[in-house]
Amino acid sequence: MILVSACLVGDNCKYNGGNNENSKVLDFLSDKEYIKICPEVMGGMSTPRLPSEIRGNKVINNNGEDVTVFFLKGAEEALKLADMYKPELIILKAKSPSCGLREIYDGSFSGILTDGDGITAGLLKKNGFKVITENEI
Repeated sequence: MILVSACLVGDNCKYNGGNNENSKVLDFLSDKEYIKICPEVMGGMSTPRLPSEIRGNKVINNNGEDVTVFFLKGAEEALKLADMYKPELIILKAKSPSCGLREIYDGSFSGILTDGDGITAGLLKKNGFKVITENEI
């Protein structure tokens, strides 16, 4: 069993209403059981929604509003699914404030990357799950 960011398999749950469908991910999953997750939607955010980035220990949208609570709830919901299904692998969307791994946008909304994990990726890693991004397939 694998958990995968829903946007990577074509679900239109990205902040702008689109997706990040990735043919390498789809090919990899073609003969495997998987469950799609979108922590931001699972946390109560709508699609579309304003773009958000991590700034310090908060998640802020590009209007300056603190949306951390939605990201924390989504991460907890993703962890519940991971605890329930015990996936051998979790594939998340690179650079996302929820799902980014080792590299995320710096909170300035200027396209600058910085070291760090998204809220969900960090929680799943902390709980011992094997987490990768689509770039590692």
